[in-house]
Amino acid sequence: FVHYRSLIFPLLIRAGKPTPFFTFVLAVLFCSCNGYLQGRSLTNYAKYPSGWLKDPLFITGFIGWLVGMAINIHSDHILRNLRKPGETGYKIPRGGMFEYVSGANFFGEILEWFGFALACCTIESLGFALCTLFILSSRAKQHHQ
Repeated sequence: FVHYRSLIFPLLIRAGKPTPFFTFVLAVLFCSCNGYLQGRSLTNYAKYPSGWLKDPLFITGFIGWLVGMAINIHSDHILRNLRKPGETGYKIPRGGMFEYVSGANFFGEILEWFGFALACCTIESLGFALCTLFILSSRAKQHHQ
């Protein structure tokens, strides 16, 4: 998913509002620190029993991560195709999970990272899932209004 969000997604989006430089810098810092913490935690500190990949916690978490990623990618597709080239103005997204929640892309990403946290069972992955929940739920509320 990291490759999708960092390499593919930016190439697919159409011109929109520019991102303020300070917001961009904060996002790079957060992602860099989080990537380091997740990688270090999983490679140096996390210990899993030999049958961990068959454990119900791992399987449930992996499925949650996979479903969340699919919702997120599909929701991004819907959002990218809301307006035709040259159109402006607000449009309400329809289809997919947008039929159930107004911030389907945010919901998908939250589900994705809580699934990751469940699959990993580390404090670092839970911390990231909670940060994602707090940041994206406030953005989802703002978008809903």
